[in-house]
Formats: sequence, C-alpha cells, structure tokens
Amino acid sequence: MSHPNSLPGLRGLDRASVESILDRAEVLLSVVDGDRSMEEVATERVDPAVVGLLFMEDSTRTRGSFEVAVHRLGHRPVTLVGRGSSASKGESLLDTAANLAAMGIDALVVRTGLSGGVACLAEALPLPVLNAGDGRHEHPTQGLLDASTLRASLGDLQGRRVAIVGDILNSRVARSGIHVLATLGAQIVLVGPPSLVPWRLVDVVPGARIEVSHDLDAVLEAVDAVMMLRIQRERDAGGSVASDYRNAFGMTEDRASRLAAGVPILHPGPVNRGVELDDGVLEDKSRSKVLDQVRRGVAVRMAILERALMRPGSRD
Repeated sequence: MSHPNSLPGLRGLDRASVESILDRAEVLLSVVDGDRSMEEVATERVDPAVVGLLFMEDSTRTRGSFEVAVHRLGHRPVTLVGRGSSASKGESLLDTAANLAAMGIDALVVRTGLSGGVACLAEALPLPVLNAGDGRHEHPTQGLLDASTLRASLGDLQGRRVAIVGDILNSRVARSGIHVLATLGAQIVLVGPPSLVPWRLVDVVPGARIEVSHDLDAVLEAVDAVMMLRIQRERDAGGSVASDYRNAFGMTEDRASRLAAGVPILHPGPVNRGVELDDGVLEDKSRSKVLDQVRRGVAVRMAILERALMRPGSRD
C-alpha cells in the first residue's frame, strides 16, 4: 500500500484537495519571488529532510524547479539521473529507487519513461513518492502548475472553455491537464490532427465536459485559454505529424491576433519554435504565460513537497 502523502497521479484528488494545493502554492509564490521568507509562511515546523530526485529521462524545467523547491523549503536534494546511475548497467527502476530509499531519504521524486512506473514504486516503497512524469501516462505537477497559471489569468475555472492543442496522444501533460481542468469545472476542447487526438481520452474523467475538434481555426474565437503541446518526437510522434503542421495547428501570430482579449497561451516546454508557437507569440508578454508557468512550477512543487513531508494526520 502506498504512502498516504504520495502523488503518483491526479486520479483520486477531489476539487477541495486540488484547490488546497493551488491555494498553498499561491502563498508560496511570495517566497519564490523573494517577497517573504519560509519562516513567515510556514504552517508547521518541519525538520530538514533529504529528498531524492530520480530522473531517468532528460528534464530542464521539472528537474530544475524541483531542486529549487527543495532548497526553498530548507531541505536537501540528492539528484540521480539515468546516465549517471547503475540503471546504465541494467539495474531496474525499482532496485534503483529501493536503494535510494534504503539510504534514508524522506521522499522520492521520480521521472521515468515507464507509463505507470511511478505508481508501482509508490506501492512498493514505504516513503512518499511523487510523479515528475511517467511515460505517456501522467505529469501531475505540470497539470497543477498549468491550473495555477490559468487561475491567475482567469480566476475561477468553473465553466471556462480551455483548448488543449497538439500531440494529445503522446502527452502526459494533456492527460494530467484534462484531469485537473475537469476537476475544477472547466470545459475542455481537444484540438489536433486525427492521428494525435484519440477519442478514448474523452472518457478519461467521469462527468468531464470534453469535446474534440480537428480545426483549430474553428474554435479560436470561443475559448478562454489555449494550452499548446509539444510534438513528442521522442515518443514516435514525428511519423504522425504532417509537414504543414504549423499551418494547421501552430499558434501563429495571425491566430493569436484572433483570440479574444485576455486569452492566455500556455506551453509546457521545451517549445519547438516556428512549429507549435511562432517567435512573436512566445515573446508577447501580454498573452504568453510560458515563463509564468515555470515560475509557478516552483511554487506548486514546493506545495507538493510540503504535503509529502508533513507529519501524519496534519494534511488538510
């Protein structure tokens, strides 16, 4: 049985739990921005902890922000990456994680190419295990930081219409985004070529209001936010992408100009410039929230780590 403070995914988190994490992240954002100290915003005294960061896939934003989050909270990270670990000698993910746990770490953050791999570790290990992205399955902290970014621009997401555009088939970001947006009451429009928008995702969240479109231009003027996705070339998406992808599904400057005033544009990064986003769109600070996503990612991961390391019985 997994530790009660583990976060293998967003399934099972109700609206109150999601809002509690996002509200706490909003408080912690003042620490990220340097306006307040952790001593000023702490809700309980927590002894310094050691947090293992096991990254078996490449990462810039997620790994970097988890490391910063650990430091901001007053803890110490121990980072292990695939090419620098015994995994390169054939050691299994479970054995690698179990050895880290045996060293006395207090929590473990895991990124792996194995879909469902984090949930297996959470079941096998006696400490909190947090999902930093597992294969095509989920990326819960990305979903939460995207929700934080959208709330900052739009306020309450109940009834808001959010388009998720691009490689939805291969995107763990899309799956977690669908979960958190549906939980917060948003309407979701999945947009992309038929090869990359599987109909089965429509039923991923019971009761979710999800529609599918293969025409980005047809939905542009009726959405409150747009979440662009990266083409997952490392997951064989390249063969499903036509050479004119930008013309059909890229956020060009012309398309951005047709959005209603105040409609934010998000992207989880890394951005394929000139494919998913034109340079002018990415650099338009009135619409592009890409760097704000990164900033808020630190605060959300601080909130998740706080939740993981808090004393038994003190959650919510």
